[in-house]
Amino acid sequence: MFRIILLGVLAALFFSSTFVLNRAMSLEGGHWVWSASLRYFWMLAMLLGWLAATGKARLARESVALYRSHWVFWTVAGSIGFGVFYALITFSSVFAPGWVVAATWQTTILATPLVLLGFGRRVPLKALALTALIFAGVVLVNIEQATQTGLREVLLGALPVLVAAFAYPLGNQLVWEARRGEKTYLPAIDHPAMDDPFCRVLLLTLGSLPLWFALILFTAPPLPSMGQLAQTAVVAACSGVIATSLFLVARHTASSTAELAAADCTQSMEVVFSLVGEALLLGHVMPGLLGWLGIGLTMGGLTLYITVQSRS
Repeated sequence: MFRIILLGVLAALFFSSTFVLNRAMSLEGGHWVWSASLRYFWMLAMLLGWLAATGKARLARESVALYRSHWVFWTVAGSIGFGVFYALITFSSVFAPGWVVAATWQTTILATPLVLLGFGRRVPLKALALTALIFAGVVLVNIEQATQTGLREVLLGALPVLVAAFAYPLGNQLVWEARRGEKTYLPAIDHPAMDDPFCRVLLLTLGSLPLWFALILFTAPPLPSMGQLAQTAVVAACSGVIATSLFLVARHTASSTAELAAADCTQSMEVVFSLVGEALLLGHVMPGLLGWLGIGLTMGGLTLYITVQSRS
């Protein structure tokens, strides 16, 4: 159990780079469209390099062929699960500190069971009452933020994250359903690439590319600086490769639902790491009493929710 928790906490540490560096790039004048799209351009190169370096070059080529054969499905799933999700996360960083975005992002634990219900999957409902604690914590965090920046900034910082919290599990669930092949309105995709987590990430990344190109053409942002290029590469490596790998290892190591719940609970540490990272790197002040109470409710509610779910 200790190893699982340690791996999960390390994953949360690297995941938090997303929130801190997105905020840093925003404060430095970097356009949010580049902060979002460049991450996935970097990830595409890193994933292809990783698969080639680990002897899976053929599987990578087959993944690209699989994308071409089901390009409509992968474009929809990738645009929602990676594109809409991350575009809104980076947009929010323009208006809210990273730790506020990270805390609001925890509402994805509320969105996931609703997405599952939408696909006709059974969800244990007795734990859903605990999600009220998570939502209450998010509300308190944003109320404190409103007293410092104003209602408009809070709405522009929080509402996109709430939409992103639904987009991410929706995109991933589309892939899960296609892998199962039980929904007549989705293609049944039975291929070895669907069993490899990095290939699935590669396919979703490929699917998100049309959205990134469309956003770049539509917004016509000024060219990114060398600093923004470097920072998006760091985010891609830390969050897209290292954190994902650590978290997958943690969940793969788990041998019981309790251990799976422990791995999932560690991701609430993203809020703490984002808070500390912004204080150290960006000089942000710590939250007040209301903010700390909101963080406590969010993390406590998440922990209780996953614990109860694991016993269902």
